[in-house]
Amino acid sequence: MNFFDSFLTNLPKLLDGVQTTLLLTGLGALIAAAASPGLALLRANGPRPAQLALKAYISFMRGTPLLAQLFLVFYGSGQFRAELTALGLWGFFRDPFNCAVLVFAVNSCAYQTEILRGGIQGVSPGEIEAARAIGMSRPKILRRVTFPHAYRIAWPALGNEIILLMKASALASIVTVFDLMGRTRQIFSRSFELSVYFQAAILYLIITACFVTLWRLAEHRLLRHMTAPRRS
Repeated sequence: MNFFDSFLTNLPKLLDGVQTTLLLTGLGALIAAAASPGLALLRANGPRPAQLALKAYISFMRGTPLLAQLFLVFYGSGQFRAELTALGLWGFFRDPFNCAVLVFAVNSCAYQTEILRGGIQGVSPGEIEAARAIGMSRPKILRRVTFPHAYRIAWPALGNEIILLMKASALASIVTVFDLMGRTRQIFSRSFELSVYFQAAILYLIITACFVTLWRLAEHRLLRHMTAPRRS
């Protein structure tokens, strides 16, 4: 069987894995995106104890392998089965997909928080002072000045983080999640076709290319006021 015929034969299972990969990445990134703005604000301007606690959390998540974090949650939760059952949480933790989403969300949140902190600190103090001068409240300043500018600064780095998360999601296959890499390993174990890994690599490349295109379009929309020609 040539490469093209093999690819067409394996494509339905691989596309099923693609759906799981996108779901893992999307849920992890969205949960992280919801939590990171508040944490980034605390990391940049919060009380000293909160900053130190967040710094420790971010250092741990960024300084340890994602695979080790995945094992700690998936296999480690089994050591506390009775306690988790009493809390009604064992049903969540016994599902490898749920554990993978949780780990990806907590890991990505650390990176997104640090990226956004840099964006917040990159906002010009003059713009904030100007907003105060016209009578804006602190919540309004955050909503209309600080976070919009911080996201424009951090946007490329956030895109890179999500791409890295998508590629790292292949680790979920080790805990029996049938994402794209999980389906690839399943096909290889039955057919011993080494080319299936190349087929998976092509699909990962397509996913990345589509995401980069959409992210750049969104970036262009965010920065259109800075690139639009000025009227004389």
